[in-house]
Amino acid sequence: MITLQDLRKVYQTRSGEVVALDGISLEIPQGQIHGIVGQSGAGKSTLIRCLTALERPTTGSVIVDGAEVSALSEALLRQARRRIGMVFQHVNLFEARTAAANIAYPLAIAGVPRAQRAIRVQELLDLVGLGDRGDAYPAQLSGGQKQRVGIARALATEPAVLLCDEPTSALDSTTTRQILRLIRDVRDRLGITVVIITHETSVVREVCDAATLLADGRIVESGPLADVVTRPGSPLSQALVPVPDVGVGDQRALVQVSAGGAQAQIAHALHAIATEPDAHVVAGSIETLGGVRVGRWHLDVADGDRVAVLSRLRAAGLAIEDDAA
Repeated sequence: MITLQDLRKVYQTRSGEVVALDGISLEIPQGQIHGIVGQSGAGKSTLIRCLTALERPTTGSVIVDGAEVSALSEALLRQARRRIGMVFQHVNLFEARTAAANIAYPLAIAGVPRAQRAIRVQELLDLVGLGDRGDAYPAQLSGGQKQRVGIARALATEPAVLLCDEPTSALDSTTTRQILRLIRDVRDRLGITVVIITHETSVVREVCDAATLLADGRIVESGPLADVVTRPGSPLSQALVPVPDVGVGDQRALVQVSAGGAQAQIAHALHAIATEPDAHVVAGSIETLGGVRVGRWHLDVADGDRVAVLSRLRAAGLAIEDDAA
């Protein structure tokens, strides 16, 4: 559904070139919820602007739903953008219009007759759980309800792709979970492809099927969650299944080990750790992501025993992610 081919975006400034995106290549299949995660300055905002052709890439191509949006004329681009829905961190609803009128706005712009607009708006209000709130104005809605209206508005023209730019950053944790469940439900019911731009790994953990980690305009790591979380030493896996930082005493080593797969593999790893006489668990975490169980543990090991302990744990099937004294 989305293909990025060697995407590069360079800005010219007085002090020289600024490379915002550097050789981004990525494929996102139809119906997938894909998280693009990275810290501020990673290139996330530039990427989403290239996806919607608000920015033209310096080199490379952006293909969405079969159309190379990076090469379309303005007239064709306007048509192509109707196949891309956008959900923003700040919903930016028209305060003087009701929820229903806000949802109807893109339909009016597209020339949909009034009677058809009314039917479509009610369908969308029901879809996002606001079937009885169509006459409410934004000032009468909670933050979560406003975001639901924003999602309904983004779906109004029946897009093939839904781009969500930090859709939950301004919401509390309970409302965030509700909105993410709604996004998953929309995907399941409509078969739409969803791209979520976020700096929060918790969002990826909660709703995404696959994820891409950006840093300094480049892809550090990408793949289905089931693959990513079981890669030893994976930066995304470590971010998705974090283990608290702990300290150890003198002449001691802190070793990080992991295991992933079926429940039986996690149970085997736990048994190997529990029966290891020269290692002590000081922190750990076990999660189920992408349908896969993954565990990560910090072990306190005496310096003199470290090599032997790592050898035994490796033989038992655990991955040794790092070992820092």
